[in-house]
Amino acid sequence: MNLNQVASRVHNIAPFHVMELSKKAALLEQQGRDIIHMGIGEPDFTAPPAVVAAATRAMTEGQMQYTSAVGLPALRQAISSHYRDVYDLDVGPERIVITAGASAALLLACAALVEKGAQVLMPDPCYPCNRHFVAAFEGQAQLVQSGPEQRFQLTAQAVREHWAESTRGVLLASPSNPTGTSILPDELRAIVGEVRARGGFTIVDEIYQGLSYEGAPFSALSLGEDVVVINSFSKYFNMTGWRLGWLVLPPSLVPQVEKLAQNLFICASSIAQHAGVACFSPESIAIYEERKAEFKRRRDYIVPALESLGFKVPVVPDGAFYVYADCSALSDDADQLSLEMLNEAGVVLVPGLDFGPFTARRYIRLSYATSMENLQRAVARLREFFDRRKLA
Repeated sequence: MNLNQVASRVHNIAPFHVMELSKKAALLEQQGRDIIHMGIGEPDFTAPPAVVAAATRAMTEGQMQYTSAVGLPALRQAISSHYRDVYDLDVGPERIVITAGASAALLLACAALVEKGAQVLMPDPCYPCNRHFVAAFEGQAQLVQSGPEQRFQLTAQAVREHWAESTRGVLLASPSNPTGTSILPDELRAIVGEVRARGGFTIVDEIYQGLSYEGAPFSALSLGEDVVVINSFSKYFNMTGWRLGWLVLPPSLVPQVEKLAQNLFICASSIAQHAGVACFSPESIAIYEERKAEFKRRRDYIVPALESLGFKVPVVPDGAFYVYADCSALSDDADQLSLEMLNEAGVVLVPGLDFGPFTARRYIRLSYATSMENLQRAVARLREFFDRRKLA
């Protein structure tokens, strides 16, 4: 094939540097090096027994046919009941669309809402794929510098200041990847009000909402039916490879998204959907809550440990399993520092390069979705690494 035939949009999508660094780590492992991975945001826990049993039962009983494009009724009802039980919200199952992971949910939301040339506000730093989901439908991500003073999040003031004639909406994540910080409820309410006043759309990625460690459970769905919310079974439910997520939509948008899903995905994995129902059983929820407590324990260890190494953590993460740490006292190039930590200490940390230009050179992201033993080993290695640098 002539490479000139490749669609121009492909050239506008940058490589995912998290994955590139993981490739380098894999090569070192092939050479016999022991590498501690704190780069990719993937829980070290897997699906609990009831979920695995439900998947096995679905396969044994032959429940592997296509489902409706919007998902199994039992799974939509289970999610609806979960919103009632945890958030005290009445979210009808008819508003819930099951998707092939949160990525498919974001693609469907952008396909339905992003016009050619439309600008979508999002914070810098943010999850890099969010920009590319917008670009895939010929929209443009409008990154807004968001530092520690804003909890690395978009604010209502930023919406007012940066909304332009071509702006059509906002894409937020709370808690956020890469920062682990949430938008406080009053601030999110104000953002939604600003967007609503301008006739725009609000998409909120809540895939880490189940891993919120401070305050009462809160969902953007409490702010009105016009807010589009995305969630996933990957993080709180520990099912990354199962590729299962969901969208909560305004009732009027469900038929449009269903039409898109029919054509783009047909349906999410039927086996994963049958297994997903078991995520909401009392025995499974008890396991997830124990694991959530373990993530919090790891956070409470790693934040002061990083600070003792010379990193600064200007905003303590209140959710997810990431720390966004300022490394400027240790290096003026986070990308180079990440490579050195990998090659010399055998520890994978991710530079801010992926998450937007504003924090690219100054910050690194650490994932504490690994064992406490690995975290302690990594800190010991990094301490030796920085001690050697001081002596050099």
